[in-house]
Amino acid sequence: MRRVLLICSSTDGQTRRICDRLRAMLEAAGNAVTLVAIEEADAVSPEGFDVAVIGARIRYGRTDKRVIAYADRHAARLDAMESAFFSVNLVARKRTRNLPHTNPYVRHFLRRVAWRPRRIDVFAGRIDYSLYGPLDRWVIRLIMALTGGPTRADAVVEYTDWGRVEAFGRELGGSG
Repeated sequence: MRRVLLICSSTDGQTRRICDRLRAMLEAAGNAVTLVAIEEADAVSPEGFDVAVIGARIRYGRTDKRVIAYADRHAARLDAMESAFFSVNLVARKRTRNLPHTNPYVRHFLRRVAWRPRRIDVFAGRIDYSLYGPLDRWVIRLIMALTGGPTRADAVVEYTDWGRVEAFGRELGGSG
């Protein structure tokens, strides 16, 4: 049985849903999974784990600074073990931006951090305007208008390719 550390940075819940799916797959395959929100990650070192996976949301074009700090602080240990990173962002809804090497947020993250994860992926997120406060709703609608996305204030659009999430989980050693 492998011990898996799964760190999750989520604002509106989609990255958490992806992490929950990965956790279920990994546990079904006999792994012991510790799922930790990035807000609590400072209390957890990758020491003592066999595998580390970090899932990070993008908000307004930025990876959570706590994810960057964690990856840099633990880069040596993360590089010495099996490790994986995935980004969740709405840019990945576009076919030309849905691979790690074509997604600007993944490329930027990898340029910023010392850690070199062995597995990398990117998943499109979800829009649910009912979850956002007035300012966030306005800003996200503006971004969607500029990038050809949905702008109706009541829009809920699931872009996540769950089959791809499950393929990533299988690569990590989860059953699907």
